[in-house]
Amino acid sequence: MSRPILYLFIGYPGAGKTTVATIIAEVTGATHLWADAERHKLFPKPSHSLAESNQLYKQLNKAAEYLLKQGRSVVFDTNFNFYADRQMLRQAAAQQGADTIIIWVTTPPEVAKRRSVFNHQSRNGYPMNMSEERFDAIAAKLQPPRENEKIIKISGPKLDKPTVLALIKG
Repeated sequence: MSRPILYLFIGYPGAGKTTVATIIAEVTGATHLWADAERHKLFPKPSHSLAESNQLYKQLNKAAEYLLKQGRSVVFDTNFNFYADRQMLRQAAAQQGADTIIIWVTTPPEVAKRRSVFNHQSRNGYPMNMSEERFDAIAAKLQPPRENEKIIKISGPKLDKPTVLALIKG
């Protein structure tokens, strides 16, 4: 029996992480934990405050650990742009007998910014309301993967199902 996999994501807001996460969940049968959707379920008018985020991620981390313990793979769809956060989840996955794969969705910042800031349509049913300042603050703090992290690098501007499948199965 194969070990469950925890998929974590690195990338700018608007990079295409949710598109990739949806494809991976669809083709692997992994449970898709989408932080944006869960935030809107918990908080009808999200503020993205630190307290709100702490509550959200405490719940999501517990859900991921539970699913991995049950032998289920998990697509954890949010920015894991901080190395320490990725390490914490990698350790939790290992304790549950799971492997971790980091998906780095690389999109030029100007493309990602246009998608998140200037395109104020809803994304998968959830309103986008990111300011330029918030995008810039998140983008400035992105910590690229380190040598000890198993990563799959996917080009955000060229996302399609066959490309994602080839990379995750390769």
